[in-house]
Amino acid sequence: MKKILIVEDDADIAALERDFLEINGFATTIATDGMEGLKLALSGEFDLILLDLMLPGMDGIEICKRIRNVISVPILMVTAKVEEADRVRGLGIGADDYISKPFSFVELVARVKAHLAQYERLTVDQSSRAKEYSVGNIRINPETRRVYVDNQEVELKNKEYELLHFLATNADIVFSRETLYERVWGMDAVGDIITVSVHIKRLREKIEQDPSNPTHIQTVWGAGYRFRASPLTT
Repeated sequence: MKKILIVEDDADIAALERDFLEINGFATTIATDGMEGLKLALSGEFDLILLDLMLPGMDGIEICKRIRNVISVPILMVTAKVEEADRVRGLGIGADDYISKPFSFVELVARVKAHLAQYERLTVDQSSRAKEYSVGNIRINPETRRVYVDNQEVELKNKEYELLHFLATNADIVFSRETLYERVWGMDAVGDIITVSVHIKRLREKIEQDPSNPTHIQTVWGAGYRFRASPLTT
């Protein structure tokens, strides 16, 4: 049974999240403040962390940052719609996705299931992954999930790596933000898909010589994004 950590200081919301998740077959633990949530998260006992942004003791941004320094399980950040800047910050430091309050609990469960399935698919069978390959000056090792630019390793968060890997192995194909969300995040795009834009921006900052004039991850105006075609060499 998959274990979900709910870090939420609103007792009513936490109870509803717990009930809907447990009805759908998940085991849950609730932490009501930031320090408790961080301690539980770092225990390594949980398969996914549902993290509220505004918490007593320590806010969700700082908790997310500290978790990502240690473990790589999916983090789904819960935010208020008016806090777009904080959502962007959360995604930038390693949250896999966010869901805005008020939200449908059916959607919440769907997001949790999708992230767990995607994470398991990407981590469970290391031996069957492709060998290391290069696209231009970028080298990607799917087994270790390590990326090198001009032979210098760059540190990518979970979804940054997955997005780069998907684009690089589908070079020269244009994908809309909606399609990227469906293929990389593992679910239908619903509502605001700023998640994709933030991860594209972060990737460009890490792999492009000039992020404002990218040569690898290109914007096709009115259509989406593509990775510049280049022969894959193993």
